[in-house]
Amino acid sequence: MLGLVLIYFVGKQFYDMAKKYDQSAWLYAILGVVSYYGGIIAGGVILGVIIGLFFPEFLDTTSETVLGLMTIPIGILACWGFYQLLKRKWTKDFEEKERNKPKIEDIGKSEEEKPTEDFLIGNRNLDDLGKKKDDGFRF
Repeated sequence: MLGLVLIYFVGKQFYDMAKKYDQSAWLYAILGVVSYYGGIIAGGVILGVIIGLFFPEFLDTTSETVLGLMTIPIGILACWGFYQLLKRKWTKDFEEKERNKPKIEDIGKSEEEKPTEDFLIGNRNLDDLGKKKDDGFRF
């Protein structure tokens, strides 16, 4: 039962985030659940090898339920890492898309009147480029 609840909440979080950033919601909901189970499988294998090498009697005396419960935090951690990775990437892409949208102030202006930003220097004055920046910080 715990597994079904976790699947629901993991899928829902990925689904909502994908909707927010205009991505394929069902695809990422399924990928979120897959990342959870992938983390459980990878964590179970790693945990099994480590416990088998250093504490072999622990594997003989412990039930499979306890070993399964030990892998749940690893699966949650893997799922959380995948979520944060997607969120960071989609936030950056979304902000760039919003920055490139035309502004309401630019409506009716010709291309020469619109403010432009140079890719390398930003909106700084060209006279400031040769000056040293002295903020008191040094490596």
